[in-house]
Amino acid sequence: MFGSFSTSYYLGRLYVEPSDRDVPAIQRADHEAMNERLYGGHGLFRVDAPLVMKLDTGHIPVLGDEDVPSGTLAVPESVTDENLPAERDVLLAKGERAAELLKYSGYQFGDDAAVA
Repeated sequence: MFGSFSTSYYLGRLYVEPSDRDVPAIQRADHEAMNERLYGGHGLFRVDAPLVMKLDTGHIPVLGDEDVPSGTLAVPESVTDENLPAERDVLLAKGERAAELLKYSGYQFGDDAAVA
């Protein structure tokens, strides 16, 4: 789903759709598998910790949700544009970059309410 793009990001393609949710999400099983595979060896050990994706020009924390179809990124309508839903390129921050972005945003591991 995602391949290496740069020293800080992986590149992938997801179907991005607006939703009425407060927090961006992908399918829970996909989220856990990506979290474990991509971040497991980089100090982010919780598979339920947010992934950090870059969509267009902004970074967003992404959680897992069983109601989101596999291969789909459901985003709040506030972060969407008029061209959605559509298949889009998405950058996924690598371990060190993700930890840095989460830290700067004030995220405390175990405090998923801080994502919303």
